[in-house]
Amino acid sequence: MSQLDIVKETIAYLKFWLGVLVVSDISLVGWLLTNAGTKSDLKTGGAILGTIIITVAVLFVHKKIEHLISTLEDL
Repeated sequence: MSQLDIVKETIAYLKFWLGVLVVSDISLVGWLLTNAGTKSDLKTGGAILGTIIITVAVLFVHKKIEHLISTLEDL
């Protein structure tokens, strides 16, 4: 496999996981908006923490994809 194909496949793989993370993030935010006042503080805190962690993961994956796309120019 050429280096170009490897980078393209890596980008495709990361795009899949970026989609999974974004859907999970949206779902957690939706849950928080509908249940934050009615559920226990532990569940609400866990959902907030999960949202923060997933959002940071989305940013890291996005930056990795951007980096790989910029390396395509050199190949």
